[in-house]
Amino acid sequence: MQADCVSSPARERAAGISRDPSAVEGPLEGYHHETYVIPLPPEAVGPGPVRGKCREPRSNLLWFDRRCFASEETLLADLQGRITRIPELITVSDDVRDVRLQKFIEGTTLGSLHASGEEVPDDIAGQILDLFRQLARVTPKSLGVERECKPEDRSPEGDTADFLDRLICFAEQRVYRENLERFPGLFSSLGLDGASFGRLRKRVAGLSERPFCLLHADLHRENFVVDDQRRLWAIDWELAMFGDPLYDLATHLYLMRYPRPQHELMVKQWCEVMEEERSGSSNGWEEDLPRLLDFKRAQSVFTDVIRATQFLDSRPEAGALVLEQEAAKVRQVLTAAAEPLGLDTVPTPEDVMSALGPWRRTGHGPGE
Repeated sequence: MQADCVSSPARERAAGISRDPSAVEGPLEGYHHETYVIPLPPEAVGPGPVRGKCREPRSNLLWFDRRCFASEETLLADLQGRITRIPELITVSDDVRDVRLQKFIEGTTLGSLHASGEEVPDDIAGQILDLFRQLARVTPKSLGVERECKPEDRSPEGDTADFLDRLICFAEQRVYRENLERFPGLFSSLGLDGASFGRLRKRVAGLSERPFCLLHADLHRENFVVDDQRRLWAIDWELAMFGDPLYDLATHLYLMRYPRPQHELMVKQWCEVMEEERSGSSNGWEEDLPRLLDFKRAQSVFTDVIRATQFLDSRPEAGALVLEQEAAKVRQVLTAAAEPLGLDTVPTPEDVMSALGPWRRTGHGPGE
């Protein structure tokens, strides 16, 4: 789905590269970037129509996830030939400098074909498992791409407990504490406070060691594209990182919402595939997968609460029905995370609406 077209420097840049402003499509929906799809000049791609993605980072974004690599395009360039069916990189000129753009994958998102909660066909599920197999082959020592995090900020190889604790620390510091002033009273009105993270740490303690590999870290239905030959492509690698492979599975399961029988089958097949590729990758999964899923449920509470306020603030015309719908979503994630966060009670729908309501018009909360 495309958002409404508005004039912007990103759109003007896309028009300049394509040399045909009328052929620019977008902006596409996306949180981190303003993205346009453009036809690429023949001298860059040769004969035949080829389209690329021209993107600019959005300003003043709230980041909800750690970032590992300095450039998604640089990462993708290094993964060519190692991970199949990922976006290719094409170099074009914008009349100022040469830039690398991702080739646009022509197809349909998996979410458009099979909505959240629906079973995924076996041939597609098999390709997802093959992607995990390929990711297992990419180790920290085998990839020379520039990383944003300093060596001292990286978890020791195989130390999954430290890896998870760093994710919890990021959620606590960057998502919760840094937004307390911006959203005064919002978290506390929903029963959330600093002690929530202490309870979460106790809940997820005791992970087994597993060898680290490359993680996509955002494998959901809208980040898979199915082409006209039913080949599956993985897009949006900006949250990729090195770490616990079981965390990548937990993130995938949480975001995909497989029906229970397929959820259990995917776990079984994932363990088989990963052990074939790299022994030890599924160590302790019976105890650790529920812990990692608990973390994902808890993490979603803080991100989804803030995103709800942003959604409401971006739509000043939003009425009571929209507020009620956003409150229902927030209450759903609160209910799912009640045990990991140690919540004694879950706020009522009315309480959640009351907590979100002040941000519907101003985006600044009560009294501002």
